[in-house]
Amino acid sequence: MTEGTIVAWLRQPGDPVAKGEALAEIEWAKVEEELEAPATGVVVELLVAEGDTVPVRTVIAIIDGR
Repeated sequence: MTEGTIVAWLRQPGDPVAKGEALAEIEWAKVEEELEAPATGVVVELLVAEGDTVPVRTVIAIIDGR
């Protein structure tokens, strides 16, 4: 996998999220799967729009873990 497309955001800014919970649905190589949150906190900002394709390791959201 070298890139993925954000199919749908499952959390929005202001939503709480726990590490391991589904954050977004992504598609790569014609396969759709859920992307897990890497940390527990509150979603502050979504940096990539639904439908956008980005390289692997791109920061796609900011989670405030305080």
